[in-house]
Amino acid sequence: MTPYDPLVPPFKARYDVNNQEFSISGVVRPQTIDELAPSIALLKDSISRVRGVLYVNIRRLTQMNNTAFHAFSRVIIDACRAYPDLRFVVVTSSVVGWTTQKFRRLSGIEPNITVEEYDSEFYPGQSFLEEGGFIPILRTQTKMTWRHERTILPRHGMQSGIVMADICCGIGDFAVLVQKEFQPSRIVALDHSRSSLAYARSVAATFDIRGIEYTYGDASEMLLDEEQFDLVTCRHSLQIFNRPELILKELYRICKPGGRVYITNEKNSHCLGEPRSESIQWTYNEVAKLFEHFEMDVELGPKSRRYLTEAGFDDIRVESYMVTNLDGDPQDFADMIAAWENVYAGDMAKNRGDDPEFIERFRQGFQDHIFAALHPKGYAGWPIWVASGRRPL
Repeated sequence: MTPYDPLVPPFKARYDVNNQEFSISGVVRPQTIDELAPSIALLKDSISRVRGVLYVNIRRLTQMNNTAFHAFSRVIIDACRAYPDLRFVVVTSSVVGWTTQKFRRLSGIEPNITVEEYDSEFYPGQSFLEEGGFIPILRTQTKMTWRHERTILPRHGMQSGIVMADICCGIGDFAVLVQKEFQPSRIVALDHSRSSLAYARSVAATFDIRGIEYTYGDASEMLLDEEQFDLVTCRHSLQIFNRPELILKELYRICKPGGRVYITNEKNSHCLGEPRSESIQWTYNEVAKLFEHFEMDVELGPKSRRYLTEAGFDDIRVESYMVTNLDGDPQDFADMIAAWENVYAGDMAKNRGDDPEFIERFRQGFQDHIFAALHPKGYAGWPIWVASGRRPL
């Protein structure tokens, strides 16, 4: 057994409800199983909370002695026998080759355990659809905003047992989180992207999530009956339509009298970071101009009250919150900004015809935002406006 070294940085174990993922990272070299008690308890709790499949992510596991391997393996094997409908997918990395070889022993013991190398196999939240690179952006954004929205939503009409529509649902992860947390009696999730819906359906099937009806449709002309939903949500979407009032008209139409429409939007020019604040501010001012060029308004957030009022809603409620690098793992925030950079300073800036000098400075602001997010004394923020209105009785 490798002696335990108190100077070795402690390993991390965590559960991500969004991805149904239990992850272990770092160096795991306990002398006794008792040292693993909190992590084993977290794994058991994770198993009890999931349906369909649990991903065990060990891509960042650098060392593990036999004491730890056998302790975690025993829990997984016992769970396979206790829950025959539950599958385990152990996600390894070819960079740490021993993990694949070691954990593949488990698949030889239990058929419900499979091992996939992240570098070569499909993994939810890490693949690209035909539209390009927005899946990593959307999943990471939802992961970070959900920490806030799960407490905000009840103030805007969310409760168990309601009939709900999620319009412009994208890849469907918000609907999945709502179903798990609040258990509406029915969720209709609509989007105009067939491939995003296919992805959403595959994730729901993999995680055995039921009660969500994914449907194809144009949000400005939905083939949904009027006055049928207690709550209609439309997140980060009005800002990417050139005529958001048409979407709001449809959201109003399908909402029951007395029901609520809930929207979230941004004001990208208010993204901030410290250190390197001037570079960051310049870039996000340019982001707003870039979207305006393509007839999109990522400054819409503070305008939400006006839009809801003009659409005929009353009892309008507005609040804002700041997603920051302090909400969870700062790397999540950094990954989100890196994805923004790839799309905004990549295809979008090139399609607008921006010159290389501009794009270089544009990219630098994103990179400085990442620097601020990961700096031990840094702060990075992304502001979101939440608003809802009631359809009058």
